[in-house]
Amino acid sequence: MNVLYIEGRRNGYGPDQCGRTMTVSEMIDFLSQFDGDLPIYLNNDSGYTFGNIDEDSFSECKYNDPDADYEAPDDEVDFEEE
Repeated sequence: MNVLYIEGRRNGYGPDQCGRTMTVSEMIDFLSQFDGDLPIYLNNDSGYTFGNIDEDSFSECKYNDPDADYEAPDDEVDFEEE
């Protein structure tokens, strides 16, 4: 039986540490090259464990980057070594 694997990766502790990722449109376009009946599984730990993907595998969430809203206070002073 042929299957399509999506390699599970651990790139960071938040989305902001993971680098570029596919958009939904890009993934749909990429997957269109495969047989529509081909099952898809997650491949984790270099093939040590696997996982299925179903409707409950997805959740759309808002991600709040903890560093995105930081602004230095106006009274912050830069110290220079003399």
